[in-house]
Order: sequence, then structure tokens, then C-alpha cells
Amino acid sequence: MTAALVPFSPDARFALSRIESPTDDFASDVRAGLTATPKSLPPRWFYDDLGSTLFDAICFLPEYYVTRAETEVLTSFRNEIAVSFGPQVRLVELGSGMARKTRILLDVLAARQGDIEYVPVDVDAAILERSGHDLLSEYPALHIRALCSDFSRPSIPLSAFAPSRARTIVLFLGSTIGNLDPDAAIAMLRDLRSALRPNDALFLGADLRKDRATLEAAYDDPLGVTASFNLNLLQRINRELGGHFELASFKHRAFYDEVRGRIEMHLVSRRAQRVRIDALDIEIAFADGETIHTENSYKHDEATLRTLARESGFTITNTWTDAQRRFADVLMIAS
Repeated sequence: MTAALVPFSPDARFALSRIESPTDDFASDVRAGLTATPKSLPPRWFYDDLGSTLFDAICFLPEYYVTRAETEVLTSFRNEIAVSFGPQVRLVELGSGMARKTRILLDVLAARQGDIEYVPVDVDAAILERSGHDLLSEYPALHIRALCSDFSRPSIPLSAFAPSRARTIVLFLGSTIGNLDPDAAIAMLRDLRSALRPNDALFLGADLRKDRATLEAAYDDPLGVTASFNLNLLQRINRELGGHFELASFKHRAFYDEVRGRIEMHLVSRRAQRVRIDALDIEIAFADGETIHTENSYKHDEATLRTLARESGFTITNTWTDAQRRFADVLMIAS
């Protein structure tokens, strides 16, 4: 699938367009995932309006160090990072959300180059509108070309824009790359590389490997916000597909698999049960203790990041970490 070029008025500072993706089919993913053995659901479906709000709350939890650690990296090295981007850049951000951390870089870039073209790509149109209008009020020289799109194949949203004379820097902040297994992460970045010119770059956030206790606390907080975020997947099936899940009949589980270097999140059936989903005309059987695997979050080190870059057509030129070396942001240049 390719996207048509999106026309923008030269006077418009904000435009929002939607690009349909062949993967944008919640019902098909639910059917495939819940009739498979073992059961699973793709984590991209976490982010309806409620899911996005819950994830926003997760980022403020004391146990969820990821946001604070990356904020430290960006704040401590913002000038050095901006210099590494070059004198004139266009920013594309995959999974932009509310763009809170992005502002740290925008502050520096606005002072360095004046007008900035910013292209946030996210699956949540409401978030794009809200964050976009907030950013416009803060940065008078900012022009936003927002895209509501799945970004598992980044070449699709990126193909919607005419080439720019500025260097394209793709921001992929947070630790979203960790949601993909190593082969899928390489495939995604290869697809991204196909849409970039040589010397364009990817600025990638990656959560680093660390002790089990720290990791598991970050994904199973005592307030239960992450549990609610996970359980909202079932509530979304109820809302959008006529599901009959009783949320109290499932519980959240998160654990660190040290061999694979990843956190796994599951929804665990508390009893043997059968759940009907009206829109799919199916009934799903669950055994007591059976799980729905909803997310992986792979943790990285220098070796895995260099392999990821090499296998997808990039070269790492800079790496920045927080003082405790919990998180890294790396600059990968398109070869």
C-alpha cells in the first residue's frame, strides 16, 4: 500500500490527515489472536482514547523510570543532540503522543533554525489534534503536518510528504521499538530506511537491560494503573465488537524473561470460562490460568543496538545515556 501525497495550504500551520493501513483491522486481529494457541493481541490496540490516557498516567508513576530516564538524557544533552542533527532539519516523530519530551528538542531547534516542519505520526487522532494545537501556541515558527496512521510500516506515512531540502530526522522516542521481537524490529527499520535518503537519520530511544526487580515494578505498579491499561484491551473489545468479557474474571501479569531479555505482559483468566464476541460471531474458551499475551518489551544493550542498526541499513554515530545507564538514545545515520 502507498499513500498519496497530502496537499497542504502554504499558510496552514496545522493539518491532520488519515492514512488507512492494511493492518488497521481491530476485528481481524482479535479473531486471529484469540483463536490462536497460545492467545495474543497486538499491543498497538492498547491506544484508544482511554488507553492513551492511561498510558499518559503510567508515565508519571514513580516505578516507571523510562520517561524520567529519557527526559534526563534529552535535557542533559539537548544542545549536543541538536548539533548532531545538523543546521536545517525536518522532524518526523513515530508514536508522538502528547510530544512532551519532543519539546526539549524543539526548544533548541527553534532557537537554531527558526521555522520547523514537524510531522507527528500516531494512531490516535484526538491526541494529534490536542498536542498539535498546544505545540502551535508554544512555538510560533512551527508547522505541523500530523498523520493519523499505523507506523508498523513507516514508509507508508512518510511517503505522504514531498521531499524536503532539510535533513529528515525521525524521532522514535520512549521504548516502543522494544515491543517488537528482534526480527520484526529489523524489518520495521528496514522499511523506514527505504523511505529515507542517505544521511537522513533515526533518533531511537531504547530501554537498557537491568535488574529484574526494577523492570517488573515498572510494569506492575502498586496503584494498578498498568493493570487497568492492560485490561482496557478487553473493555475495548466489549465496546467496539460487542464482547462479553467480565474484567474481574481476568488479572494483569507482568514478568521479566532474562533469557530473551524482555518483559512480557499477559491477561490471565481467573477461571475456566467462555466469552462471546457478538460482532465476530464467535465464543472463546479460556482454561483456568490461561493467558492472552498482550505485550513484549525487549531491553537492549550496546551489542543488540548495533546489530539492529547494521541489519536495517543504519550506522550508529552517537549514543547518549542517563547517569544511571537505564536508558539510551542513539543517533542512527541512513547508510
